[in-house]
Amino acid sequence: MFAPLGDILAAQHGRETGRTVEPVRRHSRAAGRCEGVFWRRTDRQEVRRIVMAARRYELATRQPGTRNGALGPIALEILELFANLIDFRTGRLEPSLDTLMRMLKRSRDAISRALKALREHGFIDWLRRYIATGNKGRGPQLQQTSNAYRLSLPKRALQLLGRYGQSTPEPDDFLHARQSRAAEIEAHRQSLSLAERPLFDMEDGPLARALARLGAGIDKQRESASRSESQSKSIPMRK
Repeated sequence: MFAPLGDILAAQHGRETGRTVEPVRRHSRAAGRCEGVFWRRTDRQEVRRIVMAARRYELATRQPGTRNGALGPIALEILELFANLIDFRTGRLEPSLDTLMRMLKRSRDAISRALKALREHGFIDWLRRYIATGNKGRGPQLQQTSNAYRLSLPKRALQLLGRYGQSTPEPDDFLHARQSRAAEIEAHRQSLSLAERPLFDMEDGPLARALARLGAGIDKQRESASRSESQSKSIPMRK
């Protein structure tokens, strides 16, 4: 490739151009800032349903005379590994390709093809991400990092599960207890002041504390207005 004329002239005069290479793939997002709306909480039962559905989907899509279906054995290996790596509480799942290669003893190309098949058939999705390198001056300022992955269960695969794909109904007593508990929590929430409610609804953090301060100010204004109204009512009107 030809270098820009400005860069050539700057190099001839011994000056640095100040350009920084950013080897980041298209549609990549900053790691740590994009996953909150992407990852979702799950549980072991749901993850196992996804793995089981993928196995049945692989068998159902295998054509006569062929060894593999639409996904292939490496895709199923990856899905099994994801089922063991995922954080059920947050949905966090972010192994690098190097990690997948090391744990599965497969080549990079084979894993990349299997991931693509899983995504095309609706069993996973991912976000490309980048991080800052911390370099100063010339040199890459950003670099690609591991993808954030999310498991999902496509409808066409869910149908293959039959009764195993149906959620088990909750017992009536358990449902009643959960509804009662929810009502108690909401009643307690309604009893809190505006200053206390943000800390009850949200995890303690800058936003929760800011909303608490705002609520405290509103509470104080309401209290002051209430006292003023009470005093005005207690003063007898002159005839």
